[in-house]
Amino acid sequence: MQSGIYIAALTGTVIAVGVINAQSGLSMAHDSRTFELRTYTAEPGKLEALHARFRDHTTALFERHGMTNVGYFVPTDRTDTLIYILAHESRQAAERSWQGFGNDSDWQDAAEASRVNGRLVANVDSVFMSATDYSHLK
Repeated sequence: MQSGIYIAALTGTVIAVGVINAQSGLSMAHDSRTFELRTYTAEPGKLEALHARFRDHTTALFERHGMTNVGYFVPTDRTDTLIYILAHESRQAAERSWQGFGNDSDWQDAAEASRVNGRLVANVDSVFMSATDYSHLK
């Protein structure tokens, strides 16, 4: 299957517009923002310090750099993990936002201060996503 835009018509009226993802076959919304699902595994004993860094610094800095904080979560069966979702206008906007964030002196100061007693994060996984055409969140 190829990627591309499809339009279904019935008696001359457009009834569905979406984008087909060639790898998954899912119908993606043509007007979806780019969402980013990030999973952080904290170093042993450092999850609360990681929460404090996000609460006190990171979320505001994300907004400063054009990222939308969608939600922050902790798994009910793991004690070392923070999961969150950001929204970006596009994948290119995400790249620009992350670059600006990484170069922000306020972020660099906050990150350095939070690591005084050792690294907070052991691993970061990131997945970029688009909403499906039937998703309420786009």
